[in-house]
Amino acid sequence: MTFFNEQPITSADKTFFQLRKEIVEGEIVQGSKLSETELSTKYSVSRAVIREAINRLEASHLVERKANVGARVVSLTAEGLLELYQVRESLEGMAARLAALNMTDREITDLQSLLSSHFNEVKSGQSYYQEAGDVDFHYRIILGSKNKHLISMLLDGIYHLVRMYRVQLGMSGPRVTTAYDEHKHIVQAICNRDAELAEMLMRRHILYSKSSIENKLEHTMQ
Repeated sequence: MTFFNEQPITSADKTFFQLRKEIVEGEIVQGSKLSETELSTKYSVSRAVIREAINRLEASHLVERKANVGARVVSLTAEGLLELYQVRESLEGMAARLAALNMTDREITDLQSLLSSHFNEVKSGQSYYQEAGDVDFHYRIILGSKNKHLISMLLDGIYHLVRMYRVQLGMSGPRVTTAYDEHKHIVQAICNRDAELAEMLMRRHILYSKSSIENKLEHTMQ
């Protein structure tokens, strides 16, 4: 199981983390072809290290391979968003339900502190950027579920592809303040140990996020 606040252990890890960050944040453009030769020069590592990183990125759903084309960064599409967020709504809804039952009082206090630390950024109304890992509200709740199968499905599975949509299309504009308010209500439900409400609010929050990203996708396609 991967925890994203861990330090890279090998140079292959370091390259993989760097590539993943650049793909998620759009520095390496969606849909672009990945050349082992170019990337090995850019990162000053062997092609074998790049090949391993690309394999790991494929397992994270950030890269796809096609016959006669090779490896490409996935494209952000309306269809891809719909399929991804259907799964996300269900799994993260369950994570919020379990977090309300399983998080310790200290973990809930830490979650409230994390949210308070986001407030200054949000009140300007411009951006609600959250780094991967511990400082990401959703990551904390996923871990708080304490269900190792669910954590693995989300964090080792779709977490970074979800982040790619969130970072490139979802963390700015008028949605920022409403997303923050929704986070506050989810934390309150978890604090009250109201598992049913926590799940309902998380599912609704993800549904609203999907609609917001969908609108931005439509505008970028026009």
